[in-house]
Amino acid sequence: MEGQVKRHASNNPVYGMGFIGALIYYISTATGFWGGVLGILKAIFWPGFLVYETLKMLNL
Repeated sequence: MEGQVKRHASNNPVYGMGFIGALIYYISTATGFWGGVLGILKAIFWPGFLVYETLKMLNL
């Protein structure tokens, strides 16, 4: 194991900060309990929504 290079994913902090921001946004705009639950799920999958909406906007 000695001499092997350890690689760290640098995008994990970016995803984590995006998750926290999305979680705060979706929960603060929820109108009820189930809206909050849906907000948590949306916060987990926010990168997928971002890519989908970007591709839809670019008509790809």
